[in-house]
Amino acid sequence: MRKLTYYIACSLDGFIGDPGGDASSMYPFVDEEFFEFLKTEYPETLPTHGRRAAGVDDLENKRFDTIIQGRGSYDLALKEGITRPYAHLREYVASRTLTESPDPHVRILGEDLVAEVRELKAEDGALGIYLCGGSKIAGELLDEIDELVIKTYPIVLGTGMPMFGAGFAVTEFALDSVRAFGNGVLVRTYSRKR
Repeated sequence: MRKLTYYIACSLDGFIGDPGGDASSMYPFVDEEFFEFLKTEYPETLPTHGRRAAGVDDLENKRFDTIIQGRGSYDLALKEGITRPYAHLREYVASRTLTESPDPHVRILGEDLVAEVRELKAEDGALGIYLCGGSKIAGELLDEIDELVIKTYPIVLGTGMPMFGAGFAVTEFALDSVRAFGNGVLVRTYSRKR
């Protein structure tokens, strides 16, 4: 069974972006030390166009071979004219409103997201599935998430988009590791308690 990992950036108070989902307030914290960590430990989470711009287009996938993006995350790329932001991965977009993919290599996951994700998790393969953004999607898939990788940035937003857009439910995860960076960023990894 392949692992579904919610790999997300958030503020100290647990928001992944402002009320509209904009996470640009966290970008200044990607300094040389932190970028080296991302490049080494989570290379596939760097968008294809960002990898090219940084001259690291040749990085091999280490943890993931598939990405599921929320519609809001995908729209950020579309606004820049990029229809396949993670061309080095198999790309899926979770959306009930986007009925046709703007790119033949990007598949839309629609009405029964949980069932479709379960099918992806049941596939053979050593690499996992990267859940990228989407508070509502993360809330809907909470029971399917096997691992959390939370990049916490040293800012407080006060209000915004929560990590999980779901109703109240206590779900336990066990802390696996914590890594601190000189810029104040913490990366915490948790495994789901089953």
